[in-house]
Amino acid sequence: MKQSNKPRSKGIYLLPNLFTTSALFAGFYAITGAINGHFEIAVIVIFIAMILDGLDGRVARMTNTQSEFGAQYDSLADLVSFGVAPAAVAYAWGLSSLGKLGWMAAFVYATCGALRLARFNVQHNTADKRYFTGLASPAAAALVAGYIWVMVDYEITGIAAVYGVLAVTTLSGLLMVSNIRYHSFKELNFTGKVPFVVSVIIMLILALVYVAPPLVIFVGFLVYAGSGLVLTANLLRQKRRIKKTANDA
Repeated sequence: MKQSNKPRSKGIYLLPNLFTTSALFAGFYAITGAINGHFEIAVIVIFIAMILDGLDGRVARMTNTQSEFGAQYDSLADLVSFGVAPAAVAYAWGLSSLGKLGWMAAFVYATCGALRLARFNVQHNTADKRYFTGLASPAAAALVAGYIWVMVDYEITGIAAVYGVLAVTTLSGLLMVSNIRYHSFKELNFTGKVPFVVSVIIMLILALVYVAPPLVIFVGFLVYAGSGLVLTANLLRQKRRIKKTANDA
């Protein structure tokens, strides 16, 4: 009986890649929304892309469908949704009025997003899972999208608002490629028991988000971006203390 020499076809896992494709579509939709001047829709779908991006990895782990293809596809989708899309939205909303300075800021952000994702892909097997090195691209995208959402929601315009998006876009990009440490929250156990007060705090946060979604979300990610400075300072202080103790011993 002859055996076929044809190589076995290798497929891809549908479920996690479906979430990744949905996140990619959201990023693409944000770009088209910005082009058509629908800025509120554009920033909202960037946040939808964040939710979908968080789900694809969890779904892959829960269903044991992780693959190298899925990891690479997820990275490419992130580049569109959290690298190119926020830069395009920021440029269309206000950076375009600044001429060369505006498109350079958008380009810097998009490039930093690409560099951040490339560094993560190289280091993800050896890096400490508890921390991110540099601001994660979804959080950086949330800063840019959140700022624009606040400006649109409160109908704030003018040169001050434009220079504000210039500062937020540039700083968010630079934070992505910095060596500042951020909590990854990957060690959190969402299936375990928590104190009752935690549920109360979550309820209050959800209530605040319901009252003023753009402002609360933007401030939340702004606090997270600043928390990296505090965390990095504490880690450096601990390292110096350990080194000093070792030298004194």
